[in-house]
Amino acid sequence: MSKVISLAEAAALVEPGATLALGGMTLYRRPVAFVRTLLQRPTPPRGLTLLSFTCSYEADLLVGAGLVARVRTCYFGLEGFGLAPMFTQAGNLGAIEIVEETEASLAFGLRATLASVGFMPGRGWIGTDLLRLRPDVKTIHDPYSGEELAAFPALRPDVAVIHALQADPQGNARLNRNPGIDSELALSAPTVIVTAEEIVPALETADLVAPLVTVVAPAPRGAWPTSCHPLYPLDGHEILDYLDACGRQRFDDYVRACLAAGTPAP
Repeated sequence: MSKVISLAEAAALVEPGATLALGGMTLYRRPVAFVRTLLQRPTPPRGLTLLSFTCSYEADLLVGAGLVARVRTCYFGLEGFGLAPMFTQAGNLGAIEIVEETEASLAFGLRATLASVGFMPGRGWIGTDLLRLRPDVKTIHDPYSGEELAAFPALRPDVAVIHALQADPQGNARLNRNPGIDSELALSAPTVIVTAEEIVPALETADLVAPLVTVVAPAPRGAWPTSCHPLYPLDGHEILDYLDACGRQRFDDYVRACLAAGTPAP
């Protein structure tokens, strides 16, 4: 059975107030085309909780558009290009809730969901002030050794969006050699959307297998201006244009121009 739908149909699956998980890593293989399509909805979903191991360009678009109420990530920025401008502004103004996270809390939280338990224990935050900043993260004692451990609560995204190099109509997808935590996101979310550079008849090998994937949407150059190695590199000029527009308080103009122009041909 084919799971192929349009990007617009895929974007319609995100409801207001949902926890939206975005795949990719820093400025690599981000689901940019999906986010732009989400922004084009007549009534874009607001009050989102944004969950990503690292947040980048496309996540900053969502924050700037006012769709994000809460952010859960261990990094939000544009690597060598500096801070993510709209996230930085929203954070400084107190316009969004920023949940203190680390690699450990995100990883253990997803592992708890994968294990169908309410929390996952770990040593990660013991001896730090993070436990004071996150009172929802309790401590427990190992019943065998007596050691104190942090009990990281389960993380349960509602929708995960992952950009792939290739996918077949059944939902098998190839991510290349930098999967980040995309496999964990696909295992933990009840709705998994794969956007793909190319839809092929079948894949011999896959990083995401069909039973995990809800729908597949074709999105050629769907990670641009972030990179999708080895198909195309990062477009640093576009990132700089974005930073310049935000610095001149022209975010809305930038988004309107991007949506009107679409994704440039290679």
